[in-house]
Amino acid sequence: MPKTVCEKKGNMADNSCAIVIAGASGDLAKRKLIPALHALFLDGRLGAASIIVGSGRSEFTDESFRDRFAVADSFRNCLYYHHGITGLKTRLTTLGNFSRFIFFLSQPPEAYGRTARELCAEGFGAEASIIIEKPFGTDFASAEALNRELTACFDESQIFRIDHYLAKEAVQNILVFRFANALFAPIWNSRYIESIQISALEDIGIFERGAYFDHAGIIRDMVQNHLLQLLCLLTMEAPTTLSPEDIRLQKISLLRSMSVEACFRAQYKGYRSEAGVRPDSNTETFAELKLSIRDFRWTGTTVTIRSGKAAPRKATEIGFVLRPLPKLLFNTQGDIAPNRIIFKIQPNEGIILDLSSKVPGTDAAIAGTHMNFCYRDSFAGEIPEAYKRLLLDAIKGDKTLFVSAEETEAAWKLLAGVLDKGELGYYEKGTMPENTLGVNWIDFEDYKGICG
Repeated sequence: MPKTVCEKKGNMADNSCAIVIAGASGDLAKRKLIPALHALFLDGRLGAASIIVGSGRSEFTDESFRDRFAVADSFRNCLYYHHGITGLKTRLTTLGNFSRFIFFLSQPPEAYGRTARELCAEGFGAEASIIIEKPFGTDFASAEALNRELTACFDESQIFRIDHYLAKEAVQNILVFRFANALFAPIWNSRYIESIQISALEDIGIFERGAYFDHAGIIRDMVQNHLLQLLCLLTMEAPTTLSPEDIRLQKISLLRSMSVEACFRAQYKGYRSEAGVRPDSNTETFAELKLSIRDFRWTGTTVTIRSGKAAPRKATEIGFVLRPLPKLLFNTQGDIAPNRIIFKIQPNEGIILDLSSKVPGTDAAIAGTHMNFCYRDSFAGEIPEAYKRLLLDAIKGDKTLFVSAEETEAAWKLLAGVLDKGELGYYEKGTMPENTLGVNWIDFEDYKGICG
């Protein structure tokens, strides 16, 4: 049997796999997937004689497919192309003897079920894993139908649903912050924490995603997946172990305890003139939600999520506001600001603790001060790109940073009452909509220079 000419690098694993990118002529493969696999290869993290095969409707030869990417020659020889799915298994057997087949479905969501059926028909079974991108449906019914369609061909253990936010280093550090530091465990509840605020803003509009975004909106695009996953990690109970199953059980329990108390939707002016957007569109480009968590830990803590396009700044941040001090001692006037814990997810990752300190040279003047942990100052080297970590975990079969069918369906159930519901507000590009829910938001701009 012919062997691939992909060179063995460093201390690669003994196992080899064929990684197939369905929809390989698209933008995601060029911008994210091939660069991430290239980086893994250069790090010696791909198995010996592993290959990457692009698949799609476009007509490429192996050479013309390789020419699309600026990669090292040694990695270039790992790249192949196969037109469509028919005949794929036969083609792979001519390229090597692989212990694993990993299929990344870089396709429109409506193609996931069809591609899964085609792979089954080709004879791929228990040795295969499939990776799919969001969105996982557009509501509970469609998510349930998609999960049913996928599990008709592959076991749930073989399905990897990507939420790239979970692979961000600052997000992975949330569980470490909570469960590896005895300092915070006693206060991580409603007795001490007054509010939790999650803010994810972008300073650009929908760019060239009008056709997709106009059928999704910001709640489907950001809240249902990325931001609810963040909230789960921030508020779930401690898992028994760090296994994917134990973490999943705690996240599902948390999602089932939540309810949406209020929702405000808005659309930036000029959105309806964007390419691919319907002229009468009522799709929201900004949303703010108030939630409650009905469990012994968090009942009484206000939870707020907001996300939007065309905002004044680009950043994802989380704020925990502790309850104010009693009006005693240094706080007789009630003017000492409550302590805060700020997580900067992107950009300039870090964690900030707001404290009160005595001003030097005064009798008892109090000033707000910060204690900071900044990734760039504490750790050398670049922070790994999310897809690099996710692809490596999928190759290893580690599902810790992936989302289960139950989590997906529970999140859709939670948001069922607000999807496409209610009147739209409007706002100018580069501004924030009027705060109709009356939320006392942290001014995250105050922390812009920290870790910057």
